[in-house]
Amino acid sequence: MDSVSVVDLFCGIGGLSHGFVKEGFNVVAGIDSDSSCKFAFEANNGARFIDKEIEDVTNSEIRKLFPRSSTRILIGCAPCSPFSRYTITKTGYKHEKWGLLRSFAALIDQTKAHVVSMENVPALERYGIYREFKRFLEDAGYYVTRYRVRCADYGVPQTRKRLVLLASKYGDVELLKPTHLENRKTVRAVIGHLPPIDAGEVSADDRIHLSRRLTDINLRRIKATPAGGGWEDWDEDLILKCHKKRKGRSYRSVYGRMTWDDLAPTITTQCVGLGNGRFGHPEQNRAISVREAALLQTFPMSYSFVEPKAKPKCDILARQIGNAVPVRLGVIIARSIKRHLKSHGKI
Repeated sequence: MDSVSVVDLFCGIGGLSHGFVKEGFNVVAGIDSDSSCKFAFEANNGARFIDKEIEDVTNSEIRKLFPRSSTRILIGCAPCSPFSRYTITKTGYKHEKWGLLRSFAALIDQTKAHVVSMENVPALERYGIYREFKRFLEDAGYYVTRYRVRCADYGVPQTRKRLVLLASKYGDVELLKPTHLENRKTVRAVIGHLPPIDAGEVSADDRIHLSRRLTDINLRRIKATPAGGGWEDWDEDLILKCHKKRKGRSYRSVYGRMTWDDLAPTITTQCVGLGNGRFGHPEQNRAISVREAALLQTFPMSYSFVEPKAKPKCDILARQIGNAVPVRLGVIIARSIKRHLKSHGKI
């Protein structure tokens, strides 16, 4: 599909881009201000990584990325944190990244993109910035469709739910029908084959199959936690003071274990931390490893995250993987757009 070119905004390490690469699209570049993502994005997607804030990208820069006469596709997942319930509670509409959808819209306008894909948290629809973005697309002549997606319905082994907006100059883009309604991927199916490791250990055969150390008290806590359980299963002396308060009792998932034959929770940037959610391994006494997080985000085993001679850093990799669009969701979006372009004779 040399006549079609894709630029990924907020590309990170390339989860969304890799879905397009797997579907045969020509991804020419990704743009992100997190320079630590450069190696993984370029090594796995054969595309240029541009280390820049989206709002600083100029008209001439973005237009030069697309080959002349190509069908132009602009994709991206603006950072989700501004639209989380926690952020809104703390900052209202003052988060520094709140206006990134306006920057996305400006680049759509400058490139005159033929097709656009925007993915984010479903809560985004509640806010005026989303309605402004959608109205801009409609006023610019795009056909806009939007879907609330349960990622597990498409083979992503998580409870993750996402908003997928698709816009095209050619007509409505229909998202593929769910592929895994009856055969959802489970935690066991995705990470059950990996060799056991202890907390703080690195596998001898896989340098990103590494987990964070646990303090003595947290090791006691995970040992006291059954599969699918959490801090409510502990003896009184293990429970944190905050969880004994009425407000703290609502945080039932923190310090929880996953269950082998169920979905994982939404993988976040804090997914290698035991106290940050239900990220305990189903049976080993530790939080999930970086490799396990990557597989639950549907990155293939072959995906290169760290330069050959560099030492993997657990927290950096967790942030990169947690921020990524699951590759499988990227495949579904790319396949939907490919079907759309074929139906309109563009490929």
